[in-house]
Amino acid sequence: MKLFQKLLLAPAALGLLAPVAANAADVNIAGLSQYGTEEQVTSITQFSDVQPTDWAYQALSNLIERYGCVAGYPNGTYRGNRAMTRYEAAALLNACLDRITEVTDELKRLMKEFERELAITRGRVDGLEAKVGELEATQFSTTTKLRGFTRFVVGANSFTGTNTAAGDAATKYTTAYKQATVGATTFNYDQRLYLDTSFTGKDLLRTLLRAGNFQPSAYNYGLLKLDPAFQEDAGPNVVGVNRLFYAFPAGEKFNFNVGARVRIDDPGMLAIGVPSVYKPGLLDFFTRAGSPGVYNKSGFGAGFGGTYKKLLGIKGLAISSNYVSADGSDGNPSTGGIMTDGSNSVSVTQLGYLGKNTPLIGGNYAIAAAYTYAQNSKLHRATPYGFDVGRTGSNNSYGVSGYWIPENTGWIPTVSLGWGSTNSENATFRGIPYRTDNWAKTQSWMVGLQWNDALRKGNKAGMAVGQAPYVSDNGGGSVGTVAGASTPMDSNTMWEWWYEYQVSDNISVKPALYYINNLDGQYGKYNTSTGAYNAKDNVFGGLVMTTFRF
Repeated sequence: MKLFQKLLLAPAALGLLAPVAANAADVNIAGLSQYGTEEQVTSITQFSDVQPTDWAYQALSNLIERYGCVAGYPNGTYRGNRAMTRYEAAALLNACLDRITEVTDELKRLMKEFERELAITRGRVDGLEAKVGELEATQFSTTTKLRGFTRFVVGANSFTGTNTAAGDAATKYTTAYKQATVGATTFNYDQRLYLDTSFTGKDLLRTLLRAGNFQPSAYNYGLLKLDPAFQEDAGPNVVGVNRLFYAFPAGEKFNFNVGARVRIDDPGMLAIGVPSVYKPGLLDFFTRAGSPGVYNKSGFGAGFGGTYKKLLGIKGLAISSNYVSADGSDGNPSTGGIMTDGSNSVSVTQLGYLGKNTPLIGGNYAIAAAYTYAQNSKLHRATPYGFDVGRTGSNNSYGVSGYWIPENTGWIPTVSLGWGSTNSENATFRGIPYRTDNWAKTQSWMVGLQWNDALRKGNKAGMAVGQAPYVSDNGGGSVGTVAGASTPMDSNTMWEWWYEYQVSDNISVKPALYYINNLDGQYGKYNTSTGAYNAKDNVFGGLVMTTFRF
């Protein structure tokens, strides 16, 4: 054989030495380790995927018979048709040299040719071993990932109305009162740290640590409350355990969740989650798919839930049910516990469908119907009147919500919409029933539009309009002094507009504007000067939210 032919065959023979092939630029350390420990073959016929017609058949046969220097996979294959790097070739040659008893002139030339690569490989392996040892000694956890984000919120509100007579600053729900108590420009924060642990790769043990300072803020006032407006009961700047639950699958169709601190919309609790893609994290009402009575954030505490996918064999169709008691750790059955008459509890049943290729218009979509039974639990994010009728007794809430996502980003927005209704029973206001059977009804709805890649890739813009839960019917019963007329005048209209600028992968800045007419509903319409329900009660505000993710 001519020298030129030998030089061509040498790299090919080295390729045949490799039972592990890779395209990566770095050495496959795991593959090299396996190569050194694999049982060597004694005949080329032991490889099921090597045929006499293969171009390198003879070269591989010589290596096996002369040097016993080739190993295969446990299933009897060799997989010799894959590419490898020079570093891998050098490393595999080095491993093979430990087995060769007779070094030929050709192999000596190969050793000389790969001398530099062999030295580099040894150095990199030594460096990797040192790093692995350091990581094993100092690692946080092999099963837990830490992530989090911080939100800064700077903003202010301007209240306008006609119930501003002298002395009204001391009277709740008047314009003067709101201006005096929550009318300042504020700077608040929300800090969250997620510790997500997985033992199987499919399960999730979540521990969420959270702190904030929103309690006296304007952004924790009624319908002005923001999604990140949080503060521990112990006070501002106090870190507490906000979530502690374990979500896990059981087969292909079942997912479950059990936790000491879990919310009704956490993983494994709802069939398709909250059916909305409009989630800018601004006014809290708009984060509840138009039905905060159903997707009630008050459903938070000790609880459990499960979902069943592929209902009736239909892909995308799922059903779920869950239960959460806010006082589940309380041993007194009259004030807490699990499934007791005194517990502050919420239970949600949801039927939802996730679909693709929306008829006529394309894109992906989802729709869900849900029912929530709340006991001794307040109605989440409603007018003050709606809050009062729903904070005692029981609430039966119904909601239908859905969304549509276009195939392409650009000028066509995602659309989220929803409607909800709540029947409140055994509700009282200052000890006075709303009617003889203690009954009242609230309604709500929203439409949210969001443009992805707005003006620039990665940026977003959006707007939403809706009515937070307001009392539409109190049955004409006695409703107390402040509630006034038997026909409620509690309705409101809410708007928000925003643009999110992505500064980097981890930092975003979101300016936003919002407007709410009849902020305090029926209570805000009460004119302290005349005693009539003809006052105006509006608010216009703005903020800048900066989010840091890590």
